[in-house]
Amino acid sequence: MVLKACLNGARSPLEHPALPVTAAHLARAAAGVAQAGADAVHLHVKDSAGRDTLDAVALAEVLAAVRAEAPGLPIGVTTGAWALPDRQARVAAVRSWTVLPDFASVNWHEDGADDVAAVLLDAGIGVEAGLWHEDGVAAWLRSPYRDRCLRLLVELPDSPDPSSASARADDLLAQISAGLGDDAAPPVLLHGEGRTAWPLLRHAVRRGLATRIGLEDVLVLPDGTTAHDNQALVSCARKLATDSQ
Repeated sequence: MVLKACLNGARSPLEHPALPVTAAHLARAAAGVAQAGADAVHLHVKDSAGRDTLDAVALAEVLAAVRAEAPGLPIGVTTGAWALPDRQARVAAVRSWTVLPDFASVNWHEDGADDVAAVLLDAGIGVEAGLWHEDGVAAWLRSPYRDRCLRLLVELPDSPDPSSASARADDLLAQISAGLGDDAAPPVLLHGEGRTAWPLLRHAVRRGLATRIGLEDVLVLPDGTTAHDNQALVSCARKLATDSQ
């Protein structure tokens, strides 16, 4: 099973004491999850106030630190519109990157998704298509870049009824398959958030899909206890996957 660690997300450090924010903290977290069995990491670069940023200098600092601590570990970053809502400014920020991640996520329901994807692809950065719901899937199916994506991130939000998450995920996967027809789909990574995180990780394992876990998506272990850090979450996920084989 391909397992990615999502180290921090758009969360505030106030939400968990081990949430990595600085370049040094992200580097240590990346090394820890690699040791625990993560195949790649996804992270959000932060500014001095702890907010998500697409700033090229900050990105370069984080990538250098992570690659020094966890050499060879593939690194992905976000291009989420919340970090820079203006479409043109977001495209310009991504174009300004001089030190490049291995891949970056693009949320296809966001304004400017095709433009951001084009800049990433021109730079040789892999594109992960973030598909959160039916509208996002439909937008991606219309995209001229759909055949050039590295993978699809089928991402389901937190829900008071996590028992329905697997069926919801299957509906989105069926929509993707139907929309593609005879065209081959990129690899799929399925994951949830909050109360859907662990049920969807198990569902991804059952379906033979890639998945992810980390403090971006969930702060607790399957038994409801607070996870010590990202490494603890990845260790638990890897054990669950191994035990289910």
